[in-house]
Amino acid sequence: MKTFLFLVFAVSSAFPAFAAKQYSYFRVGNPNDVTTSTTAGTALEGGGTDVDALYQWMCGRSGNGDFLVIRATGTDAYNPYIQQLCPNENSIATLIIPNRTAASDPFVASTIQNAEALFIAGGDQSDYINFWKGTPVETALNNLIARGVPIGGTSAGMNVLSQFIYSALASQGVTSSQALADPFNKYITLDENFVNIATVQGVIDDPHFVTRDRMGRDLAFLCRVYLNGWSSLPRDIAIDEQTALLIDARGNGTVVGNSTVYFLQAPGAPQVCQPNTPLTYQNIGVQRIDSTGTFNLIKWTGTNVTSYTVSANAGVLSSTQPGGGIY
Repeated sequence: MKTFLFLVFAVSSAFPAFAAKQYSYFRVGNPNDVTTSTTAGTALEGGGTDVDALYQWMCGRSGNGDFLVIRATGTDAYNPYIQQLCPNENSIATLIIPNRTAASDPFVASTIQNAEALFIAGGDQSDYINFWKGTPVETALNNLIARGVPIGGTSAGMNVLSQFIYSALASQGVTSSQALADPFNKYITLDENFVNIATVQGVIDDPHFVTRDRMGRDLAFLCRVYLNGWSSLPRDIAIDEQTALLIDARGNGTVVGNSTVYFLQAPGAPQVCQPNTPLTYQNIGVQRIDSTGTFNLIKWTGTNVTSYTVSANAGVLSSTQPGGGIY
């Protein structure tokens, strides 16, 4: 009997720890929230080394309020980095939301709701879809967007900000060669409508674009978006590493960082897009800009743009650029 009571006590004592909060929260700066006037905007970063100007742009639009980074794994390493770039922010905080239990915690939702700028860190976008979609986190993010709070993301965090999403739910990411050989490759998983940002509706996006040679897989994504009935003229924003696209509420985008941003538009239906068959999708319009150019996402045209087309023919890419380069 004594042994039984001891076990009951041990289990009951351990249960509160098991039931304790599932999230982690780290904050620097003023511990008290403020409410400031914000300016809407979307910051898409292509992964790799962070671009300082992106965070300064978001801080400016936050009205020096409370800047929140959310992620599913990782550390609070963004806190000192952003605080150095934005010393006038009221606070910088990181909220780690590693499962659906954490995503349903009232503290998590209220912390997101109190932010004047929100940034989704890199990692694995399948975590964000699996852990956050359909939870109060998704609701809180969309409430921020509706309120005109600037929102941004890098790498996986960038992936989930467009209407159409490469969700990466499979055991590994798909490569261009795999996607071109079979646009229904088992590693291609797509989703939609995690957040509702007006300027990137009708778009799928992809980071690490040139660095990881992702043109081929993006053409496969476009063909799948079309076949899903999501868009009759699929579009894609593809951003290289160490580069970001800063988009205002009217859809005007400017580039900061060291490389390039690509805007792809398919002309309609693919010629051949079926399982176990190399992709044929011709005349995908490409517009490329760097920090000297601008682009309006509503009009889908820009200034200082290099324009050409890319085609996949039986899984082989070509382009109309001199020399045939796809980038």
